[in-house]
Amino acid sequence: MSTTSGDDGFEVEFVAEIEAELSLAESSGPEEAAALPVSQWLFDPVDVEREEVGLRNLLDAAEELEGPRGDGRSGTS
Repeated sequence: MSTTSGDDGFEVEFVAEIEAELSLAESSGPEEAAALPVSQWLFDPVDVEREEVGLRNLLDAAEELEGPRGDGRSGTS
């Protein structure tokens, strides 16, 4: 399936996917998990923090690629 606007459709979907993943990582509550005993962790809070950093970097790069064609969002939230 191709879009008539070239890569714009892909870029919009890509940014939306990154934002969804970032929202999911943020909502997992790594701070609360870190307060529990290690034996009760369902995930390693450090891994979640690392994933958030990676997703933010990826989102910034994707938004930078959009450049002036973007929707006017700034690179940070």
